[in-house]
Amino acid sequence: MNQRAGTPIVMLVVLGLAAARIAAAQEFVPPKTAGHAGTRIGLFGFGVRGGVDFRRSSQLVLGATLDVGDLLSNRVRLRPSGEIGVFNGPNTYVFNMETLWRFTDDEDVATPYIGLGFGLASRDNCGADPQCPDLWFNAVFGFELRYRSTFNWLLEYHGMDRIRRHRLYIGLTTRRGN
Repeated sequence: MNQRAGTPIVMLVVLGLAAARIAAAQEFVPPKTAGHAGTRIGLFGFGVRGGVDFRRSSQLVLGATLDVGDLLSNRVRLRPSGEIGVFNGPNTYVFNMETLWRFTDDEDVATPYIGLGFGLASRDNCGADPQCPDLWFNAVFGFELRYRSTFNWLLEYHGMDRIRRHRLYIGLTTRRGN
């Protein structure tokens, strides 16, 4: 009787392993992005990142980005992002809208980029400060390194508030094309 009672369990384990193998083989394949010379707007990717704000407080900064389109070329990207700074002082909140120029194609192993944009910055207890929330001018320099066919590592310097604040990030972002 013990052999018969164990048979359904063995069959379930075998079926579970087979299903796990099939599920693991599934991988998101982003749409191919052929070269184009126009403006496209849509959600083409996203990323997450963490880093440090080096201004006085050395806050831990966590953020997310979206790849929402191309301007005139597939190398000029629109990228909104949101960031939260925590620990070592009041929490900070920044929403950025930046335009990035990518020096190489998406298929390359390393893709360096620079960019400019604006950020709307706030912090805890903002109501007492007449300059809060504040509009910041930002500069960006970074690069993406191929990690997998659908993801890149991201290393980025963010000069914010007319380069008075300095943030360094590391993260993962989705890849376009392939």
